[in-house]
Amino acid sequence: MTSAPQAMPIVRIAAPDLTRDLDLSNEELLHLLALTREVKRSPQLYATALRGQSLALLFEKPSLRTKLTFELAIQQLGGGSVACDGPIGQREPLKDVARNLDRWVNAIVARTFLQSTIDGLAQWSSAPVINALSDMYHPCQALADIFTLAEQFGELRGLNLAFVGDGNNVAHSLMLTATRLGVNVSIATPRGYEPEASVVAQAEGLAAVSGARLSVGNDAEKAVAGAHAVYTDVWTSMGQEAEASERRKKFLPYQVNPRLFGLARPDARFMHCLPARRGEEVADEVIESPNSVVFDQAENRLHAQKALLLMLLG
Repeated sequence: MTSAPQAMPIVRIAAPDLTRDLDLSNEELLHLLALTREVKRSPQLYATALRGQSLALLFEKPSLRTKLTFELAIQQLGGGSVACDGPIGQREPLKDVARNLDRWVNAIVARTFLQSTIDGLAQWSSAPVINALSDMYHPCQALADIFTLAEQFGELRGLNLAFVGDGNNVAHSLMLTATRLGVNVSIATPRGYEPEASVVAQAEGLAAVSGARLSVGNDAEKAVAGAHAVYTDVWTSMGQEAEASERRKKFLPYQVNPRLFGLARPDARFMHCLPARRGEEVADEVIESPNSVVFDQAENRLHAQKALLLMLLG
C-alpha cells in the first residue's frame, strides 16, 4: 500500500517582511522555489494551511496579475482577503493606516508608487508587509520568473539571462534574485536608463559569491547574444506617461523583435512580466512564438505567492 502524499515541511522566513528581494536569505529563497514546485504539483495538500487568516491588499496602481493572484492564493490556502485601492497615507498618516490594519489582518500586500511607502508600512505594522511592486523592487515577480526558468531549463546555475529595456524595478529584482543563484545576467538599456548604481553594486557582490557574471551596458545585441532567456518590460511605466514620446524614440533599438531575439540560443525563452505593449518593447511575432513563456510566468505568480504566504504565515 502506498502512503498518502504529505505536505512539505515549511521553513518560516526569518525577516518579518518582504519589502525587497534581499529580505529572503539564500537558503529561504531555495526553500521557497522548492515549496512553489510542491504547491503547484499538489495544491490540495495546502488547501487549509492558512484557514482563518486574511490579507489586506493595498493597491495604488491598477493590477491584474498581482492583485488576482494574491486574492486567489490566500483563498486557495483557506484564508480570505480585503482590498483597498487608491493612495496610501493621503487621507490619514501612513503610520495610522498600518496600525489599523495590523489589528485586523494577518498580512499586508501593497503595490505602491514609492518604496518609502512599503518601508513605512513595515515600520508601523506588526503584521508582515509584502512588496507587491514599488518604484525600486518587484520581488514577487522575480520569484515567479526564476521558478519559471527552473521549470524550463532545470538547472539555474550557468544560465544566461538578458534583460533589455528600462533598468527599472523588474530589472533590479531580477539582478538580485538571479545572480545569487548562479544565473549570469546581462542588462542592456539606453544611456541614462541604467539600473540604480546601488542595486548594481549589491548584485555584483552576490555574483562574486555565487560565481555568476553580471554585466550592465547599452548594447542590446551583446546582451542577447547566446542568452537562454531574453526578458523585457514596458518602456513607459505607470507614472511616467509624460515621458512616453521621448522614451519611444530612445528605446526603439531595444525592441525584442525576431532579429534581436534571433541572436539568442535556438532554445531561448522570451519573458515579460506583462502587460505588454506589442509593437513597442516586443514584436507580436516574438511574444506569440512557441519560445514565449509569458503566460507560464503569469501562472507561476500564483504558485510562488502561495509559497511566500505559507513561509510568512504558515
